[in-house]
Amino acid sequence: MTERSNSLSEWLEARLPVISAFRREYVDFAMPRNLNYLWNFGAFATIALGLLILSGIFLALNYTPTVTEAFASIEMIDRQVSSGWLVRAIHMGGVSMLFASLYVHIGRGLYYGSYKAPRELLWLTGLGLLLLVMTTAFAGYILPWGQMSYWGATVVINALNAIPVIGKPVAAWLLGGEGLGNTALHRIYVLHFVTAFSIIGFVVLHVAALHVAGSNNPTGIEPAKPDDTVPFHPYYTTKDGLGLCLFLMVYAGLIFFAPDILTLADNYAQANPLVTPRDITPEWYFAPFYAILRAVPSKLGGLLLAAGSLGVLFAVPWLDASPVRSARYRPILRIALPILFLAFIALGAAGMHPPTGFWLWISRIAVAYWYLYFLILLPYLPRVEIPKPLPSSLQEPMG
Repeated sequence: MTERSNSLSEWLEARLPVISAFRREYVDFAMPRNLNYLWNFGAFATIALGLLILSGIFLALNYTPTVTEAFASIEMIDRQVSSGWLVRAIHMGGVSMLFASLYVHIGRGLYYGSYKAPRELLWLTGLGLLLLVMTTAFAGYILPWGQMSYWGATVVINALNAIPVIGKPVAAWLLGGEGLGNTALHRIYVLHFVTAFSIIGFVVLHVAALHVAGSNNPTGIEPAKPDDTVPFHPYYTTKDGLGLCLFLMVYAGLIFFAPDILTLADNYAQANPLVTPRDITPEWYFAPFYAILRAVPSKLGGLLLAAGSLGVLFAVPWLDASPVRSARYRPILRIALPILFLAFIALGAAGMHPPTGFWLWISRIAVAYWYLYFLILLPYLPRVEIPKPLPSSLQEPMG
């Protein structure tokens, strides 16, 4: 039996070398030996994405994309379909877990300089992945056709209309008519599916870029000695496995013990175009960008600021000219970057509150620092900052 299986694997390997490719890229692949648990969040995001796609396929089998039946079909899934409430909770919780993982993943990349050469393409594909996830999440948020779904879509459509030249045609194409109706809901449903499966392609590109350039590490220096690396398996499969156990415990706790924080209460009421909610509030993962959108009185100005806040991330590999990757060895950046993270959290808090008084000024200060950091501090710091000495090996203690 063993000889037969060996001959079969040899026959397959000669014609389609899948086994050797898998072993080379996911078993023997050399990884820096000093990665910390922040590197687990890429695996967390992958697991969350897989659960989202599987649960989304099940939900699609029972969903009806019409304005008269969409909300009722969601109610049916929750109350009548066997285990439908659980699958929907997995889907809703998965969105929050995916965004949380992605935000930490990107923050880690900013702190340790994972966007610097030769990993620019790795950074850009990761940001492209984020944009696709945001598009997919926005389309998915509209599908339940609750009050916040409808009015959130209205806010975005109005923002699109403010874009010169292309805004109104794009909004008209998305709507397919005079307002949000059956055509718009059906197109958003298709958009949700197309972008969801496009994410898989971007994940493949992102992982391929990682395997070409290799993984960065907390010191930001390249492995120089054979002892600086370890094979991916069993070292990081074990580490990722432990992290995934904790990740799934948080995921399960969110689903079973705190399901009410997965969406806003207004979205449990069917969409009513004649009744505007007291305050249109986005989900937490969109809140920072919603705060930027409302930070200035101009609709077009707010849209440009919100889009630009993501656009500057694409330019980071070229804005930061420092030869040192990791913020561990850059004393000024080590202070400036955590303030940027606090500004992002402040924008998230501001986006969950009405844009008046205190919260309006918090959002303005935070967005001002966001642009100050990327457009002024990051390019200027290499001229004045004196980095700490870098270690010569990944086995030396980190500064």
